Amino acid sequence: MTAVFAAAEEPNREGIDFFEKKIRPLLVERCYECHSADARKLKGHFRLDSREGLLKGGDTGPAIVPGAPEKSLLIQAVRYTDEDLQMPPKHQLSAAEVASLEAWVKMGAPAPLNEIHAAASSSPAYAMDFVQARKFWSFQPVKDSPPPAVKSRSWAKSPVDNYILAKLEAKGLAPATPADKRTLIRRATFDLIGLPPTPEEIETFVSDKSPNAFAKVVDRLLGSPHYGERWGRHWLDLARYADTSGCNSDYPIPTAYKYRNYVINSFNRDKPYDQFLREQIAGDLLAVNASGVSGAGVSLATEEKFEPIIATGYLAIGRRFGSRASEFHLTIEDLIDNLGKTVLGLSINCARCHDHKFDPIPTRDYYALYGIFNSTRYAFPGTEIYKHPKDFIPLAPAKDAEAYFKETSELAELDDKLEKLQERKKSLERLEKATVAKAEEKEGALQVERKDQVKLFESMTLLEVKAELEDARTRQRILENKSYNFEKAYAVADARPSNAKIQKKGDPKMPGEEVPRGFLEILGGQKLPEGTTNSGRYELSQWLSDAKNPLTARVMVNRIWQHHFGKGLVQTPNDFGTRGKAPTHPELLDYLASRFVESGWSMKAMHRLLMLSATYQLSCDSGAGVPAAIQSRLTPAALVTKAAEIDPNNELLSKFNRRRLDAEEVRDAMLAISGKLDATMGGPHPFPPESEWRYTQHRPFVANYDTNRRGVYLMQQRIKKQPFLEVFDGADPNVATAERPINTTPIQALFMMNDPFAHEQADALAVRVGLAYREDPDRIDYAYKLVFGRPATKEEIRLGEDYLSRCRGAMKETAMPFDQQARATLSSYTRVLFSSNEFMYVD
Repeated sequence: MTAVFAAAEEPNREGIDFFEKKIRPLLVERCYECHSADARKLKGHFRLDSREGLLKGGDTGPAIVPGAPEKSLLIQAVRYTDEDLQMPPKHQLSAAEVASLEAWVKMGAPAPLNEIHAAASSSPAYAMDFVQARKFWSFQPVKDSPPPAVKSRSWAKSPVDNYILAKLEAKGLAPATPADKRTLIRRATFDLIGLPPTPEEIETFVSDKSPNAFAKVVDRLLGSPHYGERWGRHWLDLARYADTSGCNSDYPIPTAYKYRNYVINSFNRDKPYDQFLREQIAGDLLAVNASGVSGAGVSLATEEKFEPIIATGYLAIGRRFGSRASEFHLTIEDLIDNLGKTVLGLSINCARCHDHKFDPIPTRDYYALYGIFNSTRYAFPGTEIYKHPKDFIPLAPAKDAEAYFKETSELAELDDKLEKLQERKKSLERLEKATVAKAEEKEGALQVERKDQVKLFESMTLLEVKAELEDARTRQRILENKSYNFEKAYAVADARPSNAKIQKKGDPKMPGEEVPRGFLEILGGQKLPEGTTNSGRYELSQWLSDAKNPLTARVMVNRIWQHHFGKGLVQTPNDFGTRGKAPTHPELLDYLASRFVESGWSMKAMHRLLMLSATYQLSCDSGAGVPAAIQSRLTPAALVTKAAEIDPNNELLSKFNRRRLDAEEVRDAMLAISGKLDATMGGPHPFPPESEWRYTQHRPFVANYDTNRRGVYLMQQRIKKQPFLEVFDGADPNVATAERPINTTPIQALFMMNDPFAHEQADALAVRVGLAYREDPDRIDYAYKLVFGRPATKEEIRLGEDYLSRCRGAMKETAMPFDQQARATLSSYTRVLFSSNEFMYVD
C-alpha cells in the first residue's frame, strides 16, 4: 500500500481534523476487530474502515445519515437504547465517546474519501514515496529568488512591494492610495504593542515631515517593553499557555508565569528565533553544554541565567488529561501535536494510530519523536488522586535541589500509598461488616468462606491498616509544611533514555516494534548517535532550528506576516501540508524566509522589513485594486463591486485589510485610554497555598483574579475561560491557536453597555476629560483624540453636545447629587465611544 498525499473534493479541514483526532482512534480501538477489512469474520457484513462502508452499512441498512444523528443506526447502537441493537456488544462506549460520534454525524460525518483503516506501518507491503513527497512545495528547499521587475517602479519602497505589485499588475490591478498618517500610526501601534497611540505621539508623527518619520515610529515601538507583551501573546496562543494543568480537577501551576515572562522578555530582547526554539526544547541541556549546569541542580546566580531552564516550560505546559499517570501518553501526543503545528506547520499527531493519510509522515516517525519526549521528566502539577506537585526544577544549588527532589518524591509516594491504603481500608470495612452479619446468621458456624475471611484478617487487620494510614498522613503533613528558600520552575529535565515502541492502533497496551529516536524522514530522518545517553531533545532542537530545514523559517515569517496583514501568505498557518492552502505569493514567502535567516533570525528585523513597505502602508479604500482608468468611469458603489469581482478576498493585497481588535487589545486599550492601566510586568497569581488544595473533578479549581495589568498577565484557566477573554474570542488554551475566531455577538454589545469593567473605564475616562477641559466641545474633542486617535468633526461635536444635553435633562429627574449627575452624564457618553466600531476596529 502506498500513502495517499492528497485527495480531490475532501471534506473541510475542520471536519477531517475532528475525524482524525476523535473518531478514527475510537473506531480503530473499539470497532475494527469485528467491522474492518482485517476482521477475522466481518460481523453483519458491515465495514467501518471506509467512508463507503459507513454510508452503505450492513445487514440492518445504512449506518449513518450525515447530519442526522437521530436517524443514524450507528448512534442508536452506541446509545444502547434498543436491546436488539447495542454496539460494542460487551463494553459500552463512554458518554464522551458517544458524544463525539454524535457530533461527528451532526457535522455531516466528514471522513477522507480514501480508505480510512489504520495502515500498519511495519507491514512489508507499506512504502511511502519520499522522493515524490519532497516535490511538494513546502518540503522543497527555500529558494532565494530576486524580486520581480514591475512597471510602477516608483511605487515600491521595499523588495516586498515588488512581489505584491507584480501579481497586481499581472491582473491589471493597482494598489490603493496610502493610508493617512493618523491611520498609519494607530495601525502600527496596535500591531506592535497592542495599545493605542497617545494624542501626543500622533501629533509628533503628523508634524514630522522627514522621509524617515514612520521608520522612527516603528523603531520606537520595537524598543517598547510593551512590544514583548503583544508579540509574546501571539506565541503563547500557539504554545497553548495556561496557569492550570487541564486535568479533570484543573490543578493550579503557581510558577507557570515564569515561562510566560520568559517569552515576553525574549521578544523584547529580539532573541534570535532559532535560539528561542532551542531553549524551549532543550534549554536544560543547553545550560549543561554551556556551563556544566543541569536542570536537576542549578548553580547559577540570577533568574536571567535560569532562562534556558525556565524556557522548557514550553514542554511542561502541555495539557494533562484525567487523573492517573497511565494517561500521560495523551500529554505526549498533545506535545507532539503542538510542536508539529507550531514550529513545522504539520499535523504530526495524525500518525499516532496509523501512517498519515495525507502527508509523508509514517507512524514510525511519530514514535521516533515519542521516544525523545518519553525520555524526559516533566514537572507534575498534581491531580485529584496524586495531590502533591513534584519534579519542578529547583532554581537552586545542587545540594538543595537533591533534598527537594527526595522530599517531593516521598510526598508523591505517600499519595500513592495513601490511595492504596484507603482502598484497602474500605475493602476491609466492607468485609468486616459482611463477616459479622454472616456470623450472626450462622450462629458462629465456620463455613469454608468464613475460614478464608478469618485468614485474611489474620494477615492484615483493619486496625493495622488504620495505623499505617495515620503514620502516612502524619509524615505527609510534615512534608507539606516544609518550606524551601528557592524558587522552582515548571520545566523539564532528562529521564532515563529509551526508545519507544509503536503503539498498535495508538493503544499503549498494544506495543509493537521498537523505533530509534529521531526526526521526521521527510525533513532529513536524522537519528540519535549510537550510545546517546540523553533524551535526544538537544539533537531535536538542532534539527528544528537548522537553517536548511525547509519549514521552520517559512512557518514563522508567515506568522509574522499574518499578524501584520490579517492573514498569512499561507492562509492555513498551522498546516503547510497537502491539506493546507498553497501560498498566494510563494516567491515572496521564500524571500522573507531567506531574509529571516540572513538577519540572524531577528523578528524585529522582519517587522521593519514588512512595515516599511508600501504594501503595509496602504489604505483600506474599498475601491482599491481597480486601475485609475476604470475608476474614473465608475460610481463609488460600482467601484466597490468591481474591486470585489477582481479580487474578492483581497488575496493580492491591493488594499489593507481592516481588522477588529482582539480581546486583549480591547481590554488594554480601555485601560490605557481611561488612565487606569498598570504598565508593570505581571508576576505570580494569588493562588491558595498548596496545603489547601483538595480539588476534584466534581470540585475543580476555578478562579478569576482581577488586575489592571495587561491582558497577557490575566490568569488563564484550561477548563474555564477568563470571562472577558471568553466574550471577545480569546485564545483557547487547550490547542495551538494560530488564528483567533472573530465573532460578533449581542453579548459583546451588552458587555460594553452593562459590565462593571466597562462602566469603570468609561467613568475613569469621563473624569480624565472632565478634569482636562471645562467646556463640552473641548471635552468631546479630547475624548475623540484619546479613543479614536483623531479630532472630532464639527458634526460629531454637535451630536455630542446634543447627547450630553439630553442626558443632563434626564438626570435632573433623579435624586443624584448635581456633581454626580455631571460625572454620570459624561461617563454615559464615553461608554458610547467605547462601544463604537471605530474604537473596536483598526484600519
